[in-house]
Amino acid sequence: MRLREVAELVGARFLAGEDLADREVRAGFAADLLSDVLAMVREEGVLLITGMVTAQVVRVAEVMNLAGVLFVRGKLPAKPTVEYAASAGIPLLATLHTMYEVCGILYNHGLPPAKRKPLPHENEPPHPAPP
Repeated sequence: MRLREVAELVGARFLAGEDLADREVRAGFAADLLSDVLAMVREEGVLLITGMVTAQVVRVAEVMNLAGVLFVRGKLPAKPTVEYAASAGIPLLATLHTMYEVCGILYNHGLPPAKRKPLPHENEPPHPAPP
């Protein structure tokens, strides 16, 4: 899926990087905790769906080589954040939809979830119930 298609599907507009609208989006990941993005996403080309509008979102996208960032719930980053994203080549999009709606729309149109790193407790047997 391309960023252009994402924008059309969720009624988003480009805030930065519209010239990169044909960039491929390989998967999606939704989080408002940037530590979750850093800890869990293990592939490049992922679209980050978030309500966080700080400059750190762009830094994480840059470090993780994400396809772009889609802000939900009508949230918009400050002008310096948009300018930083433009200079870093990180497309920013914004939609009025909620995170839940965006994830459902994109998943139903074939965008897979990002491959994630296993959580520490996933390979442990379930703990027995206390007596």
